[in-house]
Amino acid sequence: MSKLVEQATSNLRILITQAIEKAIAAGQLPDKPVPDFAIEVPADRAHGDWAANTAMVSAKVFQAAPRKIAEVIASHLSLEDSYFQSCEIAGPGFLNFFLNGQFYVDVIKEVMAEGENYGHSNFGLGQKVMIEFVSANPTGPMHMGNARGGALGDCLASVMSAAGYDVWREFYVNDAGNQIEKFGNSLEARYLQLYLGEENVPFPEDGYQGEDIRDRAAEFAAVNGDKFVHVDSPIRQQALIDYALPRNIEKMKKDLQKYGITYDQWFLESTLHKNGELQETIEELKKRGYTYEKDGALWYKATAFGSDKDDVLVRQNGNPTYFAADIAYHRNKFVKRGFDLCIDIWGADHHGHVARMKGAMEALGLDSGKLDVILMQLVRLTQNGEIVRMSKRTGKAIQLGDLLEEVPVDSARFLFNMREANSQMEFDLDLAVKQDSQNPVYYVQYARARICSILKALAADGITPYPCTDDELRLLTAPAELELIRHISAYTSEIIEAAKDYDPARITRYVIALATLFHKFYDACRVKGDDPHLTNARLTLCMAVSTVICNVLHMFKISAPESM
Repeated sequence: MSKLVEQATSNLRILITQAIEKAIAAGQLPDKPVPDFAIEVPADRAHGDWAANTAMVSAKVFQAAPRKIAEVIASHLSLEDSYFQSCEIAGPGFLNFFLNGQFYVDVIKEVMAEGENYGHSNFGLGQKVMIEFVSANPTGPMHMGNARGGALGDCLASVMSAAGYDVWREFYVNDAGNQIEKFGNSLEARYLQLYLGEENVPFPEDGYQGEDIRDRAAEFAAVNGDKFVHVDSPIRQQALIDYALPRNIEKMKKDLQKYGITYDQWFLESTLHKNGELQETIEELKKRGYTYEKDGALWYKATAFGSDKDDVLVRQNGNPTYFAADIAYHRNKFVKRGFDLCIDIWGADHHGHVARMKGAMEALGLDSGKLDVILMQLVRLTQNGEIVRMSKRTGKAIQLGDLLEEVPVDSARFLFNMREANSQMEFDLDLAVKQDSQNPVYYVQYARARICSILKALAADGITPYPCTDDELRLLTAPAELELIRHISAYTSEIIEAAKDYDPARITRYVIALATLFHKFYDACRVKGDDPHLTNARLTLCMAVSTVICNVLHMFKISAPESM
């Protein structure tokens, strides 16, 4: 929470505790320790600005009805020199508090003083957090699910950073193992087909069928001609992989950079094979007694950690499985690089893998509670109310690159963060390209642009805002003004809650509500009025709103235009 809200909450807790102590001294309550109680913002502000459940949680200890306890506490409350002007008892015994004018004054002053840092806190205490997201298979192009995962992961990283965590963004590149073998087989077949004919070179049954494989093989042929047609298959495949894989990874990097995503590291799975960490991890599992040999393969005792079956770590041919490498990778995060918390964003189809990976961490003697996995549901792309599966431009399955050619990055990043990760979502192409208030990101950007327009128009009339006095800010008493300021005061708390819940969509909802409250204020309160002091106060409020909107948009790497 913001320094101001934190101070007010802490102060209110002290005032309630002091009132109880006075009641105990007066013999109106028994001398018993007070249970911990919650102070929160009620859903209905008619019930107060803040509410405390002190009387409810104390009923058992004080052996009295909550309402009776609340009446006693209220009779001893002293709200002088606090941010609260009154307290009312509601329902069975809630203590409802109403803020005074100084709170609203100080909220605006805090925003103006902190500027682009408003909303930041030290809640995370600098804990080292890795967020691994997208991590798409480099054997082919990225798809729509990666578009959602990219926006979710990057915005979550920004939210957690604002909440005081030391955040590291990572992409795990599966450049080793089975899928690379399959990649090499597929490229080899397409390359040979160019020279020997498709009828003479059968395509592998489990090969990658995409057009991108044909394209890479053709590019390779354009550079090398037929010189790899008559060499041994392993040499040919390795040459094709060495050519195609870096280009695929580079294309991924460019698409993600266009999408506003830059990683701290692209971690290559092959690193674990080369530096011995994969074997080291397998040896650690052996040492701890969680492996056994069967049918020529090395197995991991996954059933010891709740799985319904054990898993192969090393196949009969001596090659480690993808799961073995994945265990080594997660061990690397905790043991080698010392992250306090690791967050993975996976597709919902990986649901069964979560418990397996957490169990493997326990098998290695690590705390599986420090590994959190966000499961992301599928995205359906729609246009004209119908599901879209193919790109108009290419006639093929829609890729991230295709999407970014049709949809502004601002829209994509914002809209993909409109829903929680665990909910299915539809991405409406028609809505994403609209430049009107129906498009949520346009609606928010327009609120900021409107403020810039107000400031510009008044400047043309010779009216420019100057530092507001407390007396001027106290003139902001209209319901629409107070509602807007209260919402601004909640911004830091919203970031903290979004970080705790791994839910950046909470912030998109917050800023949409902020834009709505600003438009409501603008319609209800004339900024330029007859009273120059009220005009200055309202201009200052406009600037505070603009600051918070910009802080949200910049945090999510979305532009905040001054005119639209």
